[in-house]
Amino acid sequence: MVKSRNQKAERIHRIKCENIFCESVGEFIYLGTTLKYKNYIQKEIKSRFNSGNVCYYSVQNLLSSTSLSKHIKINIYRTIILPVVLYGYEAWSLTLREERRLRVFENRVLRRIFGSKRDEVIGEWGTLHNEELNDMYPHQILFG
Repeated sequence: MVKSRNQKAERIHRIKCENIFCESVGEFIYLGTTLKYKNYIQKEIKSRFNSGNVCYYSVQNLLSSTSLSKHIKINIYRTIILPVVLYGYEAWSLTLREERRLRVFENRVLRRIFGSKRDEVIGEWGTLHNEELNDMYPHQILFG
């Protein structure tokens, strides 16, 4: 398959390798990801998010447990959830929108891991802001 930013990328390309012509295709599956010549991967990324959400909800009780350390919870995220979401990402060409969606997903999991915070001034509980998550865990897992 030939991928190009050129709008006329649909034209047939002949690829020859050691006197053998290879078939030109519009799409193929690589590492479980369907790659298309026009680089449309939104459906694939949506599928990865759906799989990641299923995985996340299957371990959310562990991530919100007070008996596990934050270090163990981070390891659960990195070894169970993250590989499901990022499987085949080597072939992705992300737009800013998809990068933002990945950050939102990661921040949601980190909020579950670190729990809520208590405001010392007014004494109320609230959710962590993105900056506070970065302070608590400065090594962003996805885009560190």
